[in-house]
Amino acid sequence: MSTLPDLKSCFTQLIAAPSVSALEAEADMSNHAVINLLQNWFSELGFDCETPTVEDSRNKQNLIARIGQGKGGLLLAGHTDTVPFDEGRWSQSPFEMIEKDNRWYGLGTCDMKGFFALVLEALKDMPLDQFKRPLTIFASADEETTMSGAKAFADSKAVAPDYAVIGEPTSLKPVYMHKGHLAQGIRVIGRSGHSSDPARGLNAIEVMHKVISQLMKLKQHLSENYREDAFTVPYPTMNFGHIHGGDAANRICGCCDLHLDIRPLPGMELAELELMVLNYLADISKEYPGSISVSTLYPGAESFAGKADNPWTKLVAELSGNEAEVVNYSTEAPYINKLGCQTLVLGPGSINQAHQPDEYIGLEYLTPTVELIKKMIYHACIK
Repeated sequence: MSTLPDLKSCFTQLIAAPSVSALEAEADMSNHAVINLLQNWFSELGFDCETPTVEDSRNKQNLIARIGQGKGGLLLAGHTDTVPFDEGRWSQSPFEMIEKDNRWYGLGTCDMKGFFALVLEALKDMPLDQFKRPLTIFASADEETTMSGAKAFADSKAVAPDYAVIGEPTSLKPVYMHKGHLAQGIRVIGRSGHSSDPARGLNAIEVMHKVISQLMKLKQHLSENYREDAFTVPYPTMNFGHIHGGDAANRICGCCDLHLDIRPLPGMELAELELMVLNYLADISKEYPGSISVSTLYPGAESFAGKADNPWTKLVAELSGNEAEVVNYSTEAPYINKLGCQTLVLGPGSINQAHQPDEYIGLEYLTPTVELIKKMIYHACIK
């Protein structure tokens, strides 16, 4: 008889295991505690578990847990890490699960360690020895930063499922398409000097003004020439998210930095966007040789395009009682999709709770999620 903890205890233990991902080493945390919990729990159910170390991830691990024989089957995937948190904006410790107002609060309840607890709950009373096709659980490292865990898993081709579901919070609505993400930094290096004699320096803020003017033209080009009406924002977006330059009103600015975010539609490659940025800035770079540099702030995420009318999308839409939709944010779906499976993003909780102080999952999601997971496993692995 299984001695697995109950659902609330699984949530509590996962939330109590900090696994923040950050690009900065001082804020980054290991995910080993979460991996160990999941490995122990899935092993107890009879899954064969592997925990490969992910290259260039500060020694973090993926978990691959498999049960059942044969080919195809179902992959249930999610990430073990969370975003950093602003402790001053939380009402309680992010690592202590609190029940209040028919919600479970805690960092990762919704996005998305809680999904694994719900998978375990669904599996407790399923006939695992009757699976005709395999079930694989994949728990990744560093989704919130580099997506290196999912990329390594896809490259390894360790499994070849027929279907995949990534349990990000979608309010249990199947998502079959989403945009990508590219974040770039543009630096202008000028020559500082006394503001009383502008000709003796090169004002980086003034040059950045020209840069932004060109980028605004690119922004307009993207919005006018690329379109996918399935999205609520049907064109690629560009956002200027950060700018900083100079240190005093009476000093010619010697350096100015701009950070921008571009969200491409499916079919647009990140390399294509990077080249567009360089091309739009080419004339300014010629005017000020060596003054403008463009870099990638952190690894981008490709867009994802499944099909609304493929059999798996239609089946899961029917099982969930929700029409399939598209979203503007990014997930690991483009990498999971490289395994050759029909891929969907679907999970409990709202994306509006993700990356927020006092993150929570509503208790009304628990039973419907468990039942939906059971139905998906039945259709993919037993029927």
